[in-house]
Amino acid sequence: MFQEIASYLIQIISSLFGAALLLRVWAMAVRLPPKNQFSQTVFQVTNWLVRPMRRVIPGKGGIDWACIVAAYLTAVLSSVLTLLIHGANPLLFFPFGLLPALLLTLTWGLNLVMWLTLLLGVLSWINPRTEAMWVLQLLTAPFLNPIRRMLPATSGIDFSPLILIVIVQILLRVLDHFTLMQFGF
Repeated sequence: MFQEIASYLIQIISSLFGAALLLRVWAMAVRLPPKNQFSQTVFQVTNWLVRPMRRVIPGKGGIDWACIVAAYLTAVLSSVLTLLIHGANPLLFFPFGLLPALLLTLTWGLNLVMWLTLLLGVLSWINPRTEAMWVLQLLTAPFLNPIRRMLPATSGIDFSPLILIVIVQILLRVLDHFTLMQFGF
């Protein structure tokens, strides 16, 4: 019972922190203004790890590589801690566990896209004038705009969030398949 609870807590904490790191990369890539409440929260949660890592891993090409590496290391640490809790030798994780940690990081990113798109859709019906709406629109625009360009015009209903969620779900299933292949299932 303790092992399941500890594994669950590790999974939740690492998923939320990994998603916050990836959200920081994403917010910087779409040039979300750093002085809004959303950006400030993400920065406060992740600064303790990102700032020291930036001294070693600089950003290039407009991408905050320190945040990406930090998210990946969070996935590795999460996997190693889970192995330790279950009594397995964490050294068995290396080097074969490094690819599943990358797949876990990609899963966090895809889940982030899905949940922010879902939140955008719900807020557009409930309260489209909320401050969070423009942040969500800015974050999801790089994914939704190409879909919107391909869709035929409809009478006021935007189906692009639904299509994006379906695409993300398909990609998550592909990642699950590759993850299972890594473990020989």
